Amino acid sequence: MITTDRMAAVDANAAALGVPRKQLMESSGNAVAREVRAVAEPGATVALVCGRGNNGGDALVAARFLGGYEVTVHLLGRPETIRTDIARENWAALGNAEIPRETVTDSRDFDLIDSDGDDPDVVVDAMLGSGISGGLREPERTAAAAINASDATVIAVDVPSGIDADTGEPTGDSADDTAAPVDGDATTDPVAVDADRVVTFHDEKPGLAGLDAETTVADIGIPTAAERFTGPGDLLGLDRDPDSHKGDNGEVLVVGGGPYAGAPTLAALAALRTGADLVRVACPESVASEVQGFSPNLIVRALPGDRVGPSRAERVASLAAASDAVVLGPGLGDGDGTREFVREFLTEFEGRAVVDADALRAVPEVDTGADLVCTPHQGELVDMGGETAPDPDERAELVREFAADLGHALLVKGAVDVISDGDDVRLNRTGNPGMTVGGTGDVLAGTVGALAAATDPFHAAAVGAYAVGRAGDAAADANGNGLVATDLPDRLPEAMRNE
Repeated sequence: MITTDRMAAVDANAAALGVPRKQLMESSGNAVAREVRAVAEPGATVALVCGRGNNGGDALVAARFLGGYEVTVHLLGRPETIRTDIARENWAALGNAEIPRETVTDSRDFDLIDSDGDDPDVVVDAMLGSGISGGLREPERTAAAAINASDATVIAVDVPSGIDADTGEPTGDSADDTAAPVDGDATTDPVAVDADRVVTFHDEKPGLAGLDAETTVADIGIPTAAERFTGPGDLLGLDRDPDSHKGDNGEVLVVGGGPYAGAPTLAALAALRTGADLVRVACPESVASEVQGFSPNLIVRALPGDRVGPSRAERVASLAAASDAVVLGPGLGDGDGTREFVREFLTEFEGRAVVDADALRAVPEVDTGADLVCTPHQGELVDMGGETAPDPDERAELVREFAADLGHALLVKGAVDVISDGDDVRLNRTGNPGMTVGGTGDVLAGTVGALAAATDPFHAAAVGAYAVGRAGDAAADANGNGLVATDLPDRLPEAMRNE
């Protein structure tokens, strides 16, 4: 099964791989037409009720594949308000082909009954697809009521209009669904199309299983790579809420430094450029002024001494309690006490953390209630007890198995990054050989930390790998073999764009 959000990402990734959305719409429309032919013989009357998005566009395509049927297309709204170019092109194609079509600009004008007073044999519901929230409004509400009142066999495209594809529940409730139904009764009960059959695409949606409808999953030509590899679609849904306030987009604590000052600084700057509202750095006082000197945007919390040892666990824990995610390990070193500090901190910590560099070796030894994303390269993975292999697919399976045993998400860095939470696996192909330079892993840890403050660990790791690799590719285009880690943070905002 695939959720609505993931399906949107896969669809966008397919387009990025070179599979045109127009081609996918042709395949979807053909699948809808096949379903009509499965339930009705040629000569039957078919009403296609179409919204103004790509869901409606699928049905506009289907109308062209239904030669031999008495087809009428009902567009809910004015043609000039059709929302996508490909749906608009298919509306125009119907006119050129002289396939009967009509527009519904007033819900009172919607009627499925023909001039002889008969219902159509088949109704195709293509008003609204997945990803719609809120109850049906006019004219969709009136159309849904008319569809449900007809004697036709009802075929829904992707999901019945008014049904949440992820839950199977109506998208509206009595609190927000205030439009009056067709008969003028003042009831505010949610309205949804009661479909007999559903044609959904690529994979079944979770909410369809509980419906009293026969579901067909149509293969429309989305390649496996669109789901297996990261792509621009994975960036969808990460935009800031326009009504958000300071702190709503994540507060990150970077814990590191001592022998090194650059590593925690790079992680912190990357977290800021990825979109975190506030980034604090907890580091030994021996390097605190150096870290602060890199940017006035950083909030530095100095810890006594020149190393982060076990005696600092309580102080770091209090700082972590005020953060949405912790980045643990950049520049921490492997000196006396650092491993014990990591063990002690993680044993008590129950939040979300990205673990990198020298902190990684302590993870297999710790029983923690935290949600971790571990970001080892392949050598560090082996030190943690995992295995690797030259073949990407074999390596992916080994990473998945180790993530399942570990109980935490893994982002294993390499020419092809492997991300897994023990169930799902994602591969990332962005990046270049120039990123073997020191410090790029710290940028990645900070990026994933900022994302982990706003989304689930697996998604954060996948998006982080994709975005940092994209930033690295832009830096390599500009600087060639002279790429350095400080080239990456300022390129992250552009790399995070989903355009």
